[in-house]
Amino acid sequence: MPPDLRGTVSVWLTRQAQVAIEALGRLTRTPASSLMTVAVIGIALSLPTSLYVLLDNLQRLSGSWDGAATLSLYLRQEIDDGAAERLARKLRLDPAIADVRVIGKQAAIEEFKRFSGFGQALDALDYNPLPAVLVIQPTQEESEPDAAETLAGRLRALPEADQVQLDLQWVKRFHAITRIARRGVLLIGGILGLAVLLTIGNTIRLEIQNRRQEIEIAKLVGATDAFIRRPFLYTGLWYGLFGGLLAWLLVGGALFLLSGPVERLAGLYESDFSLSWLGPGTTLTLLLIGTLLGLAGAWLSVSRHLNDISPV
Repeated sequence: MPPDLRGTVSVWLTRQAQVAIEALGRLTRTPASSLMTVAVIGIALSLPTSLYVLLDNLQRLSGSWDGAATLSLYLRQEIDDGAAERLARKLRLDPAIADVRVIGKQAAIEEFKRFSGFGQALDALDYNPLPAVLVIQPTQEESEPDAAETLAGRLRALPEADQVQLDLQWVKRFHAITRIARRGVLLIGGILGLAVLLTIGNTIRLEIQNRRQEIEIAKLVGATDAFIRRPFLYTGLWYGLFGGLLAWLLVGGALFLLSGPVERLAGLYESDFSLSWLGPGTTLTLLLIGTLLGLAGAWLSVSRHLNDISPV
């Protein structure tokens, strides 16, 4: 980079930092009103974030119950338990499969006797008519209806396979519900995002009115609109960023309060399920959305009201 350009960039960055710090200082001089604005933004952002986290946890929970695609691979009658175990070890290496559980012939008939009520009739048989079964749990990506059907087709092609059973209708229903829920989260997020824009826009409008004389004097001495607009944009940025941080704290606090009871309830059902927290990617996305909404709200408000102020 040429020295002249480097110096220009350094001066520009220094000026931006000064204006950002000055805007932050103005917020700290009115803590009550600033905190109320940040609280409104934080609550508005926390609601769709909470719904997103809830939906994500429900999808994770579906991996331990019938909401996920589970395939039952019935092996041919001549396949013994040892061959079934070897096939299970081979299938566990498939990247589309999360887990494989083997139900041997003896275990299958014992379970059938226990729940069918035909134990005495089965005891009269001189052979075990039930085959070994592999209960296959696909990965979350492969639990989508089309992917699950593709996996079932691959399993049917195995030489050891006799029949593959997949409750695809329930899988389709479950994923249809989750798609509706995702759209609902997006809709609510859009509405509350608009509320954040209006909140920041109104706050910046009041700030412009309070600094009307200062803006008029700045225009009299030749200040450009970009120069006058800059501190208000940084004010909106700080509001959005702090609102995002507050939303993160609210959602994290709610997860902390719920994690213990959820884990105890899961333990009663012999499950190791636990709530997933906001990961780094989700956290950065939340802060970025808050910051962008703050900038957008400030920009719209300044563009609307700055032109109404002219030097006398």
